[in-house]
Amino acid sequence: MAFFESEIVQEEARRLFNDYQELMKLGADYGKFDREGKKLFISTMEALMGRYRVFMKRFELSEDFQAKMTVEQLRTQLGQFGITPEQMFEQMNSTLERMKTQLDQSD
Repeated sequence: MAFFESEIVQEEARRLFNDYQELMKLGADYGKFDREGKKLFISTMEALMGRYRVFMKRFELSEDFQAKMTVEQLRTQLGQFGITPEQMFEQMNSTLERMKTQLDQSD
């Protein structure tokens, strides 16, 4: 079975995409959240990034041609911005850490 034909892969891709879209809509009002809402948003985003990392690792470890091409396309697209997928995750984590620091400083 091809990587993308797997129901598990398809379902997780759908869940990741939908969860990300919903979180981004919610994040538009981040500045209006109270302290607990901001904490919840940050922890939810961290969990989502963890899930995305695992999902991408499945692509990297797969022997499927399409999966390997997807990884290469991501690397190429990010390379146009001068970053690697690893750097993308590092930047996302740095942003979440800054958000946590700002939240802690607002005490």
